[in-house]
Amino acid sequence: MSYHDGYCPNCGEEVSVDAKVCPGCGSCDETGWSEGAKYERIGVSYDDTFDYDAFVQDEFEDQPRRFSSSMQWVLLVVSLLLIGLMLWGLRL
Repeated sequence: MSYHDGYCPNCGEEVSVDAKVCPGCGSCDETGWSEGAKYERIGVSYDDTFDYDAFVQDEFEDQPRRFSSSMQWVLLVVSLLLIGLMLWGLRL
């Protein structure tokens, strides 16, 4: 029986108890289900000096926020409806 108890401890995907590998992320006893699993065993180096907040600021600092094209259409339709309602209200 594996250590995962029906859910992958790595990604949270539901996994059958007798599964050998997670269908969501590929974790197994060697890479993430066993209590003794360590990143050194799978050949991945770990760098704990990464600063996520600094990365986000560097990447997105100068870029203005943009609406998606679907949001632009929604705003256009709502604006036209509001203008139409205001004009209709003025006629009464």
